[in-house]
This record gives sequence, C-alpha cells and structure tokens, in this order.
Amino acid sequence: MGSLCWLRAEYTTVEILTHALLSLILARAGQTLLPRYGAAMLVVSGVAPDLDFASFLGGPSAFLRFHRGVLHSVAGSVVVVGLLAVIFWAVGRRPIANRPGSNLPPVSLLAALAVCAAGVAAHLLLDLASGIGVQLLLPFRQTWTAWNLLSNLDPWILAFLVLGLLLPVVFRLVSEEIGEREKRPRGRRAAFVTLLLLLIYVGARAGLHSRAVDELNSREYRGAAPLATGAFPSALSPFAWRGLVSTDNTIEQIEISLAPGAGFDPDRAVPHFKAEDSTALEAAENTPAAKTFLRYARFPLASLERDDEGYRFTLRDMRFASSDYGAENIIVRVGLSADLRVTRQEFHYANSAAR
Repeated sequence: MGSLCWLRAEYTTVEILTHALLSLILARAGQTLLPRYGAAMLVVSGVAPDLDFASFLGGPSAFLRFHRGVLHSVAGSVVVVGLLAVIFWAVGRRPIANRPGSNLPPVSLLAALAVCAAGVAAHLLLDLASGIGVQLLLPFRQTWTAWNLLSNLDPWILAFLVLGLLLPVVFRLVSEEIGEREKRPRGRRAAFVTLLLLLIYVGARAGLHSRAVDELNSREYRGAAPLATGAFPSALSPFAWRGLVSTDNTIEQIEISLAPGAGFDPDRAVPHFKAEDSTALEAAENTPAAKTFLRYARFPLASLERDDEGYRFTLRDMRFASSDYGAENIIVRVGLSADLRVTRQEFHYANSAAR
C-alpha cells in the first residue's frame, strides 16, 4: 500500500502540474485583460478541484465516492468559484501602495468570479476529455461523463504547455542579448499558439476516437454482434486505442491501430467471459457496494466462484487494463454464504487486490 501511495502521489502531482500549466497559458493569453492577481486566480482555481484527491487516503470506497465528484460537479464548481472569488476580492479590493502593479484598479467581485470560473472550467474540460471523466450532476445524479479522448496524463499536452511557457523566455533572453526590446506583452502570442495547438490536437483525437468506435461497431465477434463498444486512448500514440466490445456472453478486448495502412482484424480480440446468470450472481450484484461500482464502471465484468463457505464474487471494470494499477482502477469483492446472505462487501485498489 505504501508503494501504491507513493506512485499515485507522484502521478497525481504531474496531473496537477498539467492543470497549473494550462492555467498559466490562459493567464499569458489574457494578461492584458486580467485584473490584479488574475494569474494567481487562474492557477488556484485551475487546480482546486483536485483537492478531492485527498479522499484516496480514506481508502477505495471514499475515493470512488469523492474523487472527481463533489468538487468536479457543476454545483460544487459554483461553490468553489464563489469561495475563491470572495477570497481574491477581499485581498485585492484595496490599492497597494509602492508595489509593482499598484496602478491597477482594485479587484471587483465580478472580475474575480469571471476569472475563477475560467480556471475551473478549463480544469473540468480537460478532465471530461479523459477516459475517467467526472460526476458533473452530483448531488442530483450519480452518473459519470467521459469523452474518452485523452489519457489522464497525456505527455503531448504536457509538452505543448511546457514549450508554450518556456520558448518565449528563451526568445526573450536571446533578444535581450542582441539588444532588442520586446514591446508586446511577453508570451501572449506563444500562449495563443499553444491554445490553438491544443484545440487541434484534441480535435484530432476526437476524430480518431470516432474512427476507432466505428471500427468496433462494424464487425462481429465470434459470430456475435456488439451490444456496447468503447475505445480508450493510449498515452503515447494518438493512433493506438484499446477497444472493448460487450456481447451477450463476453467482453472482447482488442488493440486498435489507426496508423496509415494498419488493418483491423476482430479475430485478434481476446474474450473475457461473463458470469452465467444465477440467483447468487443476482444477490451479489444487488449489494450496495456492487450497485455503487456499477454506476462507475463502463464495462463491468463479474466472476463468481463457489467455495466451502458459499460464494466469492468479484467485479472489475474492463476499461482498465490488468496492468493498470492507477487509483481509479478499483474492484469490488462480495462474500455470500451458501444461503446467499452477504458476509462481506469490500472495495479494493487493483494494486492491493492483485495478491
């Protein structure tokens, strides 16, 4: 568990860094329009929703309930924006004498609300584009919304953001070295180019995702038509997708390449067989833990085994590869007695459950 905490903390730190860098790019692009402390407002509001990651420390049940939940919902976002705006308005409503930027007018509450809303909106859009998604409608509906366009940590987006921030600094140093003076706001043009590249990249990902889903829907798998399909992105290549197809009896897993000249062969799909219907399976799926998980899982796969004490039920989401030990990869285990009484129901992180 200690190694999982360390790895997940490191991974999440990079996720938060991506949101912070996106906020800085937005600040650079809008620097002539921002009020005092505008960049700080964007950065703080741009990372604030990820405070719900602290639920990881409460175990997988708390993590499943709160992560990308309350602070990522529309209602929660309104509260976050309001609180941050009031704080920055309270700090910036009076002029500061003898300080850089003191000639700027006091921060209005309306301006603070607008800037903080932009920061939170940018965060939510990036998370919506991922394969995990967010619970936008909490507390009214416990449903997940995900566009499945980006991996949680996309190195290409991180590279765009880093270059968009660093290249203007390098060019400025070169210009100062040869005696030129930059009259335009620093880094603004590069920020606009970076945002344009991000839009083009995400748009291209959306087109490739649509192609991958069309490929999955257009074939049969072991003679069975697909009931549901999903394509999930690879972090490194926009052309590589992990396809999942649900049929009557199986969940088929297949790697898809959309690179020029690549073919698609449904016979390469690896089948994972669904548990047969039974009263024991129905009893396990009706437990509170299983119901909570089924609202989260996109491609749930159940297994049911008989033992001396009764039944052992395991439920996982095939959206996550077996080698994925990220905190979002959670499984449910339920124990049933021989007469179908529930003896235990537990959530586990996939890493800790692998033993």
